[in-house]
Amino acid sequence: MNKIDHIGIAVNSLADAVPVFSALLGSNSSGTEDVPPEGVRVAFFGAGLGRLELLEATGPDSPVARFLARRGEGVHHVCLAVDDLEAALDRAEAAGLRVLEPRVREGAGGHRVAFLHPGTTSGVLIELSEAGGAP
Repeated sequence: MNKIDHIGIAVNSLADAVPVFSALLGSNSSGTEDVPPEGVRVAFFGAGLGRLELLEATGPDSPVARFLARRGEGVHHVCLAVDDLEAALDRAEAAGLRVLEPRVREGAGGHRVAFLHPGTTSGVLIELSEAGGAP
């Protein structure tokens, strides 16, 4: 069974959002990381499974920038940890789910990730992250 790796929250500004979530959670973020292929800068709270990821767009054409323009700040995606990304994608496609291109990409922390189109997953953008990657 897949487990929730993290929940991604799109924010306009990490500088504004990180202190709010630090106060709310009673802990600091693990720092920030740029993820150039996705056009975001991220900050994680927590360790292991069940983390929160704040996402700030680094350019106006990134998917997160488009999300913020359409919907404003809020939950952007749910990420599931999987043992074998290719096998998980094969199962998803066999079930009629649409995989976004590029099929497999590098995510935060060097993890291999993929995304499932929200139009095929009840309106929720699902990220699949292969377990065993960088922490």
